[in-house]
Amino acid sequence: MSTMSIILVLIIAFLAGVDSVLDIFQFYQPIVVCTLIGLVCGQLTAGLVLGGTLQMIVLGWANVGAAMAPDTSLAGVASAIILMLGNKGVSGVNTAVAMAIPLAVAGLMLTMLVRTLSVSFVHFMDAAAKKANFRQVEMWHYIAMVCQGLRVAIPAGLLLFIPAHDVQALLNAIPSWLNDGMTIGGGLVVAVGYAMVINMMATKEVWPFFIVGFVIAAINQLTLLALGLLGVAFTLIYLNLDKHGNNNGGGGNSNTGDPLGDILDDY
Repeated sequence: MSTMSIILVLIIAFLAGVDSVLDIFQFYQPIVVCTLIGLVCGQLTAGLVLGGTLQMIVLGWANVGAAMAPDTSLAGVASAIILMLGNKGVSGVNTAVAMAIPLAVAGLMLTMLVRTLSVSFVHFMDAAAKKANFRQVEMWHYIAMVCQGLRVAIPAGLLLFIPAHDVQALLNAIPSWLNDGMTIGGGLVVAVGYAMVINMMATKEVWPFFIVGFVIAAINQLTLLALGLLGVAFTLIYLNLDKHGNNNGGGGNSNTGDPLGDILDDY
């Protein structure tokens, strides 16, 4: 890996760590960071496939109260680096996905450490606010964000210093039965993540769309672009029905609180 590629990967890792806390630009999502790392390393296809696979896994991850989900940003960055160093292309995606889960758990420990450290920053900001020193308050905000970025950038840098041939030798040493097992396990984790999302979204109004989409996806002649356009079409249909329901243009006299449900009940 060239020096420029290493620098760009570290920048991506740093920004992913920062945005994982800001949660504004969704830059830390695997589909973004893995694709970008693959791009700067000259393995765009492998990075995109890895990012898409990991994205299906993390769909069901969410912070609920004090319970924190595994670290999505470190999982995406570290697994992408391992995939790039292994230089096995798309064929190495399954192994990288299997490694992403323990990396995400390790990242959770780092997240807890940095957040605990940030508590002291809050006290410093309180003291500065009492003195009306807003510049110092702003400075501590930036320091906290830098710590979050380093939380991902430092482990990424350590991985980048591992010789590529050592990573390749390690990946090649994995027996076929273990590699097959990790492939199956990775597929199951993807299914579980998708099932968690469906469980959160499942209502009687959206189940018909899911069933129709499931049937259409089984048609081999349809490309991903065609499936995406059908998804957009279904979304527009839903929003249009919802709009008519809010405007009382299509009935909806039952007033259940769900405009689309009211329209369907009228039919």
